[in-house]
Amino acid sequence: MVKASLQNEVINLGNNVTLSADQELTILTREVKQRKDSLLEFEKAGRDDLVDKLKQELLILEEYLPQQLSEDELLEIVRVTISEVGATSKADMGKVMSAVMPKVKGQADGSSVNKAVASLLK
Repeated sequence: MVKASLQNEVINLGNNVTLSADQELTILTREVKQRKDSLLEFEKAGRDDLVDKLKQELLILEEYLPQQLSEDELLEIVRVTISEVGATSKADMGKVMSAVMPKVKGQADGSSVNKAVASLLK
């Protein structure tokens, strides 16, 4: 399925195009997110057969992603970004999120970043 996603992206961009490492990372990250979302749904539904399959797929896919940031590393990046953009309240959350996400691409998922930003903005 990942190979098909990569090939579909090439087709969408034009058949003579080679994907950049950044584009490939975006596709892999999207595939991991889809599987994690499905995993939660399958666990709720008690579909252990599909849960096991998805866990195996995630283990394989995560080998191709950069090492994930620790919670402390992510919080530090968010702190620095908050000061860079001059954020002072939760109303600035979107501004901070849009500045942090490119910095942590492939190293942290959006929900982790969201939690970190929310915890630091009052």
